Amino acid sequence: MATRPTMLESMYVPAHFAADEQAMHELLTQHGAADLITATPDGLVATMLPFVYDAGTRTLRGHLARNNDQWRRSVVGEALVIVRGPDAYISPGWYPSKAEHGRAVPTWNYATAHVYGQLTVHDDPAWVERLVRDLTERHEAGRPQPWSVDDAPPQFIAGQLRAIVGIELAITRIEAKFKLSQNRLAADIDGVIAGLTADGREDTADAVRRARTT
Repeated sequence: MATRPTMLESMYVPAHFAADEQAMHELLTQHGAADLITATPDGLVATMLPFVYDAGTRTLRGHLARNNDQWRRSVVGEALVIVRGPDAYISPGWYPSKAEHGRAVPTWNYATAHVYGQLTVHDDPAWVERLVRDLTERHEAGRPQPWSVDDAPPQFIAGQLRAIVGIELAITRIEAKFKLSQNRLAADIDGVIAGLTADGREDTADAVRRARTT
């Protein structure tokens, strides 16, 4: 008997890189696009797409192109969405401690969450339209002249909605890792923040500031 494909094992998360509930909530709420990974009879398949996180129902909602066979071919079982926050290369030259003993190597800072759950496909125009409106409002918020779904002709929107299907991940567990120099000395963290800022990576510098414990 053929066995059902299984998803990935747990993520390696040292204690000092573990994320608290508030940090996870902010990442899931504010992320850009994420990777949906599902098992099919031919192996794992991934698609990058934006999601809307609903903390009340513990779901991630998004949509796939109707012509994307992932929604048809995914087997019943656990699906995975990989959500990413800021990330950047960290030079050992930014650590003041390097000048003292030289024991430093390059690394990479990042924030990510592996979100597991049961995937449901929604091929209902009303459900999909609500999702599209939610996604639009989320990403247009704060713009001087935010675009609205109602700005486009209704027949055009109806055609666009027919070309996509909705997907909803009912979250069963979340494993998050915020590797943001928490294991470094305070002076080294200051050096990382200064180096990232000089490199134009203010988003990651801000993440390091928020995560620091020293």
